[in-house]
Amino acid sequence: MTTLRVGGRTATAPDRVHRPTLTSRPQVPSSSGPVAGSQTRRILMLSWEYPPVLVGGLGRHVHALSVALATAGHHVTVVTRHTDGAPHEEYLDGVRILRAPEDPVTFPLTTTSLLAWTMAFNHTLTRTALRATTTDTYDVIHAHDWLVAHTALTLRDHLDIPLVTTIHATEAGRHQGWLPDDMNRTIHGVEHWLSNESTRAIVCSGYMRDEVAALFGVPAGRVDVVANGVEPHRWRVPASAVAQARARFAGNGPLVTFAGRLVYEKGVQHLVAGLPRLRERHPGLRAVVVGDGPYRGELEAEVHRLGLADTVSLPGFLGGADLPSVIAASDCFVVPSIYEPFGMVALEAAAAGAPLAVSETGGLAEIVEPGVTGMTFRPHDPDALADAVHTLLCDAERARTLARRARAMVQERYGWAAIASRTASTYASAIAQGPTFTAERAAHQMTHGRMLPTIPTGNLLAAAGLR
Repeated sequence: MTTLRVGGRTATAPDRVHRPTLTSRPQVPSSSGPVAGSQTRRILMLSWEYPPVLVGGLGRHVHALSVALATAGHHVTVVTRHTDGAPHEEYLDGVRILRAPEDPVTFPLTTTSLLAWTMAFNHTLTRTALRATTTDTYDVIHAHDWLVAHTALTLRDHLDIPLVTTIHATEAGRHQGWLPDDMNRTIHGVEHWLSNESTRAIVCSGYMRDEVAALFGVPAGRVDVVANGVEPHRWRVPASAVAQARARFAGNGPLVTFAGRLVYEKGVQHLVAGLPRLRERHPGLRAVVVGDGPYRGELEAEVHRLGLADTVSLPGFLGGADLPSVIAASDCFVVPSIYEPFGMVALEAAAAGAPLAVSETGGLAEIVEPGVTGMTFRPHDPDALADAVHTLLCDAERARTLARRARAMVQERYGWAAIASRTASTYASAIAQGPTFTAERAAHQMTHGRMLPTIPTGNLLAAAGLR
């Protein structure tokens, strides 16, 4: 199992709440109004994961965005990594997909060899992308996160076309502001380099825009806030499936659920810590923690230490309709993240119809309006979490009302067609600004040379006023 998080859990200060503003709300155009930048584009998309390779949420995001762009009439080529059983090239859902085969000299995809693996991967990704350019021309390159940085910048220089980069998360953010060792500092440096060399950057929330500007010095005028999207129909399941999920997990009491990768920054430990108090208030309560990851062993140990073995189920990954069924069967779906650039799982749970209780951090604070579309609580605070969940469990009618509003919000604001339209507008801006950006970058390098980013010591988010 791969994890991009290393180092100790050193940060304990609560995250600063990023309150939504008129500009930090996701900028999604109305489906009925005119769409800027609607001209057909030829897009070269780079991602280290794409179905069937799915490590986290990034692969699903790139897939849904690519298909939505293709449906809107754009020509999309995705270059990604190969996996056994997948074709090296195919057209699927209107998207051309090229998968880069691993070179014979392989590096294991583990934390200790991550940087070596990434450099080897970028070599084969670059060759595969260049092969794509022998049969197609492109208007823009769209890179997703630091793991494709070297390929993205090589192609930008080779093709002389604008580069747009989506920064899905930052290394400092994943570690609550800290860069524990040399590897983390290197990744931070690559993120700084990639974001500054991109004509435009895309982030998923106003919180992330502030983070990218503060950590990397990217002017806010070059950063577009484009929310992640969700496919609501994929999270609706028959009543019979919901009943089966309740019979499997709920028993006779209320059911509280979590779904996500089991890593420290997802905050599941605070949900577990809050369960004894919730169980006192709601006898028979059950909790389901869906997912897997490197933090699972510690969570299991804490469950047993607190005497919660009969309360908590850890079924691992649930595929097919099983996950939507469990979420839809929930009396409360909890997102206790310490760091969450956006909070896609909250949208998915809302689409499934579950009442939401989420931590006031990152993009989650922009998605859920307290008392309107869900309940919120301070991160790092099991008692506040328990109070928010209790509020939903003790008033089922209010919980259902909040869930209905949240589902309507997902339908209105987070459809992939609108997200693709907004992304196409960013492409149009990058293409229009490309010559000016290139000239300014060249002039700066001639005057100042290639400047290496200065990485301060201490907590980067605290120093930037983001904690």
